[in-house]
Amino acid sequence: MDFRSSTIPTENETTADVAGQTLHERASAPPIDALSDNLIHRINVGDSLTRTAARTPDAVALVEGDRRLTYREFNSEVNRLANALVKLGMTVGSSLALVSGNSIEFLITYYACAKTGVVCVPINLGWRADEVAHVLHDSGARMAVVQQSLLERMRPALDGEPGIELVIVYGGALVDDRSVSFDDLLAISKDTEPEVLIPDRAALTYLYTSGTTALPKGVVGNHVAVYLESMTMALEGRFQADDRFAAMMPMFHTAQLNCHCTSAIMVGAAIHILPGFDADTLLTLIEREQITQIFGLPMMFRAMLDHPTIGERDLGSLRRALYAMAPMPQETLIRCLEVFQCEFYLLFGQTEMSPTATIFRPEHQLSHPGAAGTPVVNVHVAIMDEDGALLPTGETGEIVYRGPHTMTEYLGNDAATAAAFANGWFHSGDVGHLAEDGILWFTDRRKDVIKTGGENVSSIEVERAIYAAEPNVADAVVVGLAHEHWSEAITAFVTARDGVELSVDDILARLRDHIDPYKIPKSIVVIDSVPRTSTGKIQKNLIREEHAAHYEERADAE
Repeated sequence: MDFRSSTIPTENETTADVAGQTLHERASAPPIDALSDNLIHRINVGDSLTRTAARTPDAVALVEGDRRLTYREFNSEVNRLANALVKLGMTVGSSLALVSGNSIEFLITYYACAKTGVVCVPINLGWRADEVAHVLHDSGARMAVVQQSLLERMRPALDGEPGIELVIVYGGALVDDRSVSFDDLLAISKDTEPEVLIPDRAALTYLYTSGTTALPKGVVGNHVAVYLESMTMALEGRFQADDRFAAMMPMFHTAQLNCHCTSAIMVGAAIHILPGFDADTLLTLIEREQITQIFGLPMMFRAMLDHPTIGERDLGSLRRALYAMAPMPQETLIRCLEVFQCEFYLLFGQTEMSPTATIFRPEHQLSHPGAAGTPVVNVHVAIMDEDGALLPTGETGEIVYRGPHTMTEYLGNDAATAAAFANGWFHSGDVGHLAEDGILWFTDRRKDVIKTGGENVSSIEVERAIYAAEPNVADAVVVGLAHEHWSEAITAFVTARDGVELSVDDILARLRDHIDPYKIPKSIVVIDSVPRTSTGKIQKNLIREEHAAHYEERADAE
């Protein structure tokens, strides 16, 4: 019997008769061609926009300044660019570099790539020229969509890569005969849905991780991974069609792009696009547009808390606030909960996980300070020792993952891919443990654990203690520096909040109430600012390099 048949026998028929009839009909029916089968069954990020536009065509999709696009209009623009890319000769697996700040055009390009099977390669605007050149070459980019205001800065890398056949420019005039206008392409293209056979696990993006000691490494994200991660975030974050998102973090990074934008579009919410963070601008946007969801760094929330008009602002529309990239000092978190009067949560993951692996949920914010949260529905989290054995609850080791969010591979790097997938799990490079209640506790990045006097000390644990001991510390960065006695000496670099003068002696004295004596820094240095990536991550490697001779110099001075 064909159990896939939905035909039910009538009173005078036997099940065998109906089953045979169904099989005969199926045998004589023409086969479904590969493209039709793909369009019917596939998992493709571009299709999520198509479906939302069909479901809620007149709902607001994107807002940038005075520009507003409904989902019908957004989908139409995406289709026009997608059809233009196909006519220009881009095929499934071709790579397109995207050089753009946060904009409507960024998302049009991303979804046009998804619908055509073209691999989108967002360029980090904080990269050096040699890093951009490396990514263009390594990704095999054939074309580039470039924001006109960035063209001059990117010109050396674009001109130096012979594989770039065409530059598509938006937001300004063209500069040479190698470029065409983004708007002109859309104007001459049809907005019919492109029909392209795209495998479910086809590459969607090459997202390059920031290199600290080497050039950036390409993370191959696929449609299944990002589609399911988007659904996961919509489910776990309880996103709704009437939500209004503020998108101010860089879209060229996975957290803003594949965690919020794709999830918002999947449920039909509105995305209000900002070029970056400004406390006054964001607070005004929240009031004017009744924003329900914001995503920022702890320092951004602190800047809003310290804004002189914060007490006069109407922030009642906010439902959720997400923070990421760095731990939220407990004193700041408590102030945030009091002022913003909404749920706060933290995402934990990495680019290779598309990026969400766990969520530190609103109900745990005050009861489990410092935790990384519980696994999301599509991710299995475990702890592994150095020999590849899984460890029991409570024991510390490397955090490893399984689940469909996981990247396909590191582009062109078989050795790195094999190491990342050793023993049948994805290796995060993070150290932590799982508690009895299922909550994951993050200890540190493996490379940031300080080996001092025979002990392993988490730099993050010391940073949290400094924030607790001295609320006037704006940034605390703890690293291990070479020391003839301790091997690595725990060393803290701190910045002060505006208008405050820090006392190193006072901080050291107060730390005794917050941390074990052997974890107290051997030196605390007050500095003006800390180096950060474009997403606000503190670059500890640069601090280590700049102050590598700290203890040697201090010994010479004494």
